[in-house]
Amino acid sequence: MKIIIHGGFFSESSTSDTTKVAKQNALKRILKDSYTYMETHSALETVVYAVSLLEDDELFNAGIGSQIQGDGKIRMSASLMDGTTEKFSGVINIEEVKNPIFVAEKLLPFDDRVLGGSGATNFARQHGFEVFSTEIPQRRAEHEAKLKATGTGTVGCVAFDKERKLAVATSTGGKGFEIPGRISDSATTAGNYANANCGVSLTGVGEDIVSGAVATKIVTRVTDGFTLEKAFEKTFNELKPYDGFAGAIAIDKNGTIFHQDSHPTMVFASFDGVEFDVFK
Repeated sequence: MKIIIHGGFFSESSTSDTTKVAKQNALKRILKDSYTYMETHSALETVVYAVSLLEDDELFNAGIGSQIQGDGKIRMSASLMDGTTEKFSGVINIEEVKNPIFVAEKLLPFDDRVLGGSGATNFARQHGFEVFSTEIPQRRAEHEAKLKATGTGTVGCVAFDKERKLAVATSTGGKGFEIPGRISDSATTAGNYANANCGVSLTGVGEDIVSGAVATKIVTRVTDGFTLEKAFEKTFNELKPYDGFAGAIAIDKNGTIFHQDSHPTMVFASFDGVEFDVFK
């Protein structure tokens, strides 16, 4: 069993050492809990569980740590993909739910599996997800003072279970102050993609990630015979002409764990049952 998670990027200029340590400790805790959970659950169930824990921690930009958009509202996006069935489901710009990843999970058996805006929110209400404000005082203060967010962020998880099955899940609270209606990469196959050969979750600037079709390219290249490292190398080289801002985590069908970022400040942690690898 293998698992890797990410908590977005952080800004070297605005993130204190205390916050960095807190994020590091949070990632370790969530990673341990999720690995233990996977001992009795599938990769698909585990990525949803791990991302829900990240959504529940205000240190990260998802769920209750979500950014406030230009009109003063919070809109979130999340998705998951089962590497075995290759089914993808997600919500885009959903409002007032505690865990968008759970709504994405609920959509997986439906024919219409990616919903946006009021349709996503209405679906959540119809399926028992109560109204929940994810706004925290810090985000409101940032918004009212027109400050930059403390990080470019998204959260995600890739899991490889004891049945050697892969799954991936990704969730974001946006970039903050964006034009209402802006679409994140997190609920697209550019930012969250898996098949039986590889699973990849992205964080960074959504427009750059979509332009590079990053997750899809990496998984496709691994499927076509590239090693995971070479698939990352080629795909990240293709971001350079426009200085694409992206970070990715992945696991392939052999259980190989890999991560890379174009601007080295991605917050990540992985565990293979023996050793932790946590950002320094």
